[in-house]
Amino acid sequence: MPEDEIRISNRATYWLVAPLDLVIGAPLLTRVLLGATPVGRVVQAAVLGAYLGSALRDWHDRRGIRRIAFRQEFGADVHHLVSMPGEVREAEVRILAERLGDGFTARRRPRRELAVEVDRHLTEYIAGITGQRVRTSAEIRGFALAQLALPFAQGTCDILSGDVAIFRDTGPFEPHIIAHEFSHRKGYWKELHAQVLGYLALAASEEPELRQAALLERLYRNLRVLAGSDRARFDRLVMRAALRPEVRKPLIELGPASSAVGRRLEAGMRQLYGARMRVTGQTGISDYDLGFTNFLYTFETSTIARQTPPAAGAVHRAV
Repeated sequence: MPEDEIRISNRATYWLVAPLDLVIGAPLLTRVLLGATPVGRVVQAAVLGAYLGSALRDWHDRRGIRRIAFRQEFGADVHHLVSMPGEVREAEVRILAERLGDGFTARRRPRRELAVEVDRHLTEYIAGITGQRVRTSAEIRGFALAQLALPFAQGTCDILSGDVAIFRDTGPFEPHIIAHEFSHRKGYWKELHAQVLGYLALAASEEPELRQAALLERLYRNLRVLAGSDRARFDRLVMRAALRPEVRKPLIELGPASSAVGRRLEAGMRQLYGARMRVTGQTGISDYDLGFTNFLYTFETSTIARQTPPAAGAVHRAV
């Protein structure tokens, strides 16, 4: 294998059932079918052993990854961000809406084909910075039990096995959601880093469908910052943006919860997930939107970044 390439096995991503679901479900299933018997305990141990074995193999493979130094390459990182002024954010929304209208494409590829293409662009973008191609699985599931615990999420990645699940059809958003989860699979565990790498890799591509997903994600996250948890304000901002119906519809569908019960549930789960993120050195759930948009603003206006923002995805200029 060439020295500038590393391959992560990701064997568990090819299992018929999500590996973490098996680990959680095996004890319950064996107790129902086999009872508290030695055979049942052997089955449980075998499932856990296979999961940990796959995770250990991937951990060993990942030790050779040359990771991006975000502060050096982009002039920004989790705790080194310039806050975007409100009026600049509103202007960015208008610019993004105009670009999405001018460059709209209705093309949709099957998820499997799309995943392979997204993985290729993500791999090449990262290699363009580190000089190393990180080869990983391009497998995606349509269901995992994590969906029940994180109803507001569009997808998830098991950090031990690299197993990725996309929970719903998000239309033109899907390329970025896949790129985000695949960034985790390639060893970038922080949510802000995954958001940024997914955006930049897609914006740097020559595929209209992928560039559109990047711009749409950026627009959505700006709108979430401006609206907060106010669903009515979010809807007004979307309608005011003069978007095509094909773009407006998926934005509305991903807006804040509209019912009182939904808002309480979403707020509670976001609070728990944000606490988990802070334990791992991240800012919290705001990294998905406020942190992400501030990162891009910091990068694009930076005078110290080594990298140049992809022209198709850049909104601001360095001063």
